[in-house]
Amino acid sequence: MKKMFITRVFNPAFAGLTLLLGGVLALQSAPATPDARLKWWQEARFGMFIHWGPVSIKGTEIGWSRGAQVPVEEYDKLYLQFNPVQFDANAWVRTAREAGMKYLVITSRHHDGFSLWNTRHSSYNIMNTPFKRDVLAELSKACREQGVKFCIYYSLCDWWHPDYPLGSPGGRSKKPSPNMERYVEYMKNQLAEIMVRYGPLGIVWFDGEWESPWTAERGEDMYRYLRAMQPSLIINNRVGKARKGMEGSSNRGLFAGDYDTPEQRIGRYQDTRPWESCITICQQWAWKPDDKLKSLPQCIQTLARCAGGDGNLLLNVGPMPDGRIEPRQVERLKEIGQWLKRNGEAIYGTRGGPYLPSTNIVSTRHGKYIYVHVFDWQGVEPVKLPPLPRKVKKASLLDGGLVEWSQNNSGITLQVPFVFRDKINTVIKLSLDGSAMDLATIPLAQAADVKKEQTKPKK
Repeated sequence: MKKMFITRVFNPAFAGLTLLLGGVLALQSAPATPDARLKWWQEARFGMFIHWGPVSIKGTEIGWSRGAQVPVEEYDKLYLQFNPVQFDANAWVRTAREAGMKYLVITSRHHDGFSLWNTRHSSYNIMNTPFKRDVLAELSKACREQGVKFCIYYSLCDWWHPDYPLGSPGGRSKKPSPNMERYVEYMKNQLAEIMVRYGPLGIVWFDGEWESPWTAERGEDMYRYLRAMQPSLIINNRVGKARKGMEGSSNRGLFAGDYDTPEQRIGRYQDTRPWESCITICQQWAWKPDDKLKSLPQCIQTLARCAGGDGNLLLNVGPMPDGRIEPRQVERLKEIGQWLKRNGEAIYGTRGGPYLPSTNIVSTRHGKYIYVHVFDWQGVEPVKLPPLPRKVKKASLLDGGLVEWSQNNSGITLQVPFVFRDKINTVIKLSLDGSAMDLATIPLAQAADVKKEQTKPKK
């Protein structure tokens, strides 16, 4: 195995940036009104997450399988075999774009410590593999050329790095001579390197903050440091210590970056603070042979539920050891993109509501329009919505199909002939006589409750 090196020199040019902030950046949650800095991201609604590295050779989970399914000594030598000769940054970005995704987040460095770029601060990186190509350089260039926002994932914990106190498996072992202050300098060096070479970035997506070496104070300092370099940068709540487990929401009163991060679940309706669900297209984050792929209805309805809850969806793919995104995953992404070509108006640039999500129905809104997403007509036919303090001027399908509708004091009734229904998500557009954006949220009956009411015997 090649001898590893890690530089420990912290660049004072960047260190001084923290001091420039003074009281300029308020460390508070995003306000209820849309933050101009986050506007592009909230309007995008849909992004691609990518977990990839030498671990794809084994088909086990990135980081977590180190010292578990794969012995540490074997895991740490996988990079010597890593030669993804079919990697094509343009193909990856084209796949994201064809899926209707507006931004891309790549694991620049996961918990296993391996860096996917030509970093000067550690030899445990992509340039010391047989591949010898800078993945971040190629991806950032492809994103710029194709109009997709380039973003990175970066782990705050590093079970490989000797200065980080905890190690594998899963942060349960302790290093003999850690130095957390020196490790933080190492991280700042790497992040500054990425931002200078490949920026401007859309997002820095942190992870690994749950471990004890990371503190709230370090999180606030890191946030200030990066925002000083790029004021427009968006940073998730995992930079701090406020996240509530996999639910991903943030404890009030604690610093939590710019947005919440539900993991492997759809976030609850929340329009007072931005959020983004990160969910795998299969089951594992990194590539796994024959991993179970989510169905097209699952993917589209998950995206609509996120938008209907006023959140984003970051859908993860795990490329194969040869550098390709698995063909069946590519095909599924193209199918999502085809649906969005017809119905993207009801996703992009919208906010959730005003109707709160229910079992079979969610809603999104933009300007004078409400988009009603119906997943399953069984038990809700016709769709009966509670009253609105606005007059509905028109109800239609985005493709021009027929909608039968009526409105009175008791609510709105919508019916779509069977031939015009989308088997996955029928989107009905309601045109109002005023803005839909200032309407208060309105609860919907759950499908089970509606069905029960419909089958109740008459007296």
